[in-house]
Amino acid sequence: MKEVKAIIQPFMLSRVTSALQQIPHFPGMTVTKVQGFGREKAKGEPHRIVEDLIDYVPKVKIEIVVNDEMLDEVVHTIKTEAHTGNRGDGKIFVCEVRDAIRIMTGESGTDAV
Repeated sequence: MKEVKAIIQPFMLSRVTSALQQIPHFPGMTVTKVQGFGREKAKGEPHRIVEDLIDYVPKVKIEIVVNDEMLDEVVHTIKTEAHTGNRGDGKIFVCEVRDAIRIMTGESGTDAV
């Protein structure tokens, strides 16, 4: 199993979500509003938030745990649908997941995803 974490532009969320829902047996996702900055340190960015004298740019983080067979399709979908060609489109990270447990049933491993 893998965890896909994607940091994307907030206005691209509905487009990315709609595309991911078209993937057969898509397991679902968690979405969090986040803020931060990349290499450019958010200088001159529109819609910036100033807290503690540091400029942050609003983003959305998507977290998805998928079976290995679904990984490439999920990553490709996010990469394609979140792309605008502009600076700040975001990043995708892929991490190993050692285990998953469904609290309601006690299922574990890929059955829990």
